[in-house]
Amino acid sequence: MFPIQDTIPARSFPVMNWVLIGLNIFVFFIQVSIPPEQLEGFLRVWALVPARYSGYYGEPGILEYYPFLTNMFLHGSTAHLIGNLWTLYIFGDNVEDRMGKWRYLLFYLLCGLAASYTHYILNADSQIPALGASGAISGVMGAYMLMFPQSRIVFLIPIFFLPYFFEMSAFIYLAFWFLGQLLSGTATLFSAADGPGIAFWAHVGGFVAGVLLFKLFDQGPSNNRHQGFNYDRHRYMDYYSSY
Repeated sequence: MFPIQDTIPARSFPVMNWVLIGLNIFVFFIQVSIPPEQLEGFLRVWALVPARYSGYYGEPGILEYYPFLTNMFLHGSTAHLIGNLWTLYIFGDNVEDRMGKWRYLLFYLLCGLAASYTHYILNADSQIPALGASGAISGVMGAYMLMFPQSRIVFLIPIFFLPYFFEMSAFIYLAFWFLGQLLSGTATLFSAADGPGIAFWAHVGGFVAGVLLFKLFDQGPSNNRHQGFNYDRHRYMDYYSSY
């Protein structure tokens, strides 16, 4: 099941959302240009290594906390990058449309920092570098869920090589997505595994931050913005089933 788009168009061009997408792609190209034997050292400097702040390597200086921010612009693979940025593409434009570009940027970064801190608190002894934009993007998803509860998400399911499209309530989809992250994160607390994996608690922390903070940044659906939020369902009736 792959999300294709939402059903609420943004009124204005999402400048900052595209800046964030472009910046993540730019940093990823820097990553892939680094020789493999040097990449681990690069990630240990710029990604978030929780043990670094738990006394394992001595007390960090005040200027050594930058990985809480920089890790959200790094990605472990092309698939990781595409998955995150596609999600940001779907949900970020509408949130920026309501907040404005500079408010949206600050909101995005705060959600990313909340995600990093949540991951650190619950994985304080981990020496595994954590990286990815999904914590910040989870905050965008949390804001979207409450700002646009009437929206629907269009999904694609390939059935025997044939595309099947259907719609689902964005609120229901995002609520169940969050529940899945919460349950998966809880399961990791009782797991003895100490290897690389998905930072579920970063997703949870970012999402909760988005839910709690969005009202501080939301400028509301002004008349000018709201005019763009008309969705013609008849245009899709021949192609989508919905529930």
